[in-house]
Amino acid sequence: MSLGIFGTIQLAATLIFAAPVAIFGLTRLAEGDTVIGGGAVVIAVGMVALPHYLTTPTDIPMKVGERVVGAVVKEPDDDESA
Repeated sequence: MSLGIFGTIQLAATLIFAAPVAIFGLTRLAEGDTVIGGGAVVIAVGMVALPHYLTTPTDIPMKVGERVVGAVVKEPDDDESA
């Protein structure tokens, strides 16, 4: 699945915030605190997964922009490159 430039930047920004939560959760799990550790890992996974699958009102202009760029910039066919 191709994310595009905007999707890649959004994923990187999400990972910046989700990584410390995941590390905290894994540390708590290693120390034996399964409730807090498991909860933190679930929150970190949710932070990455939910924006990927949900469309919010702020995503609509980005999706329109990606369609416009995709419509304007087309990859050449194999027949045209020769």
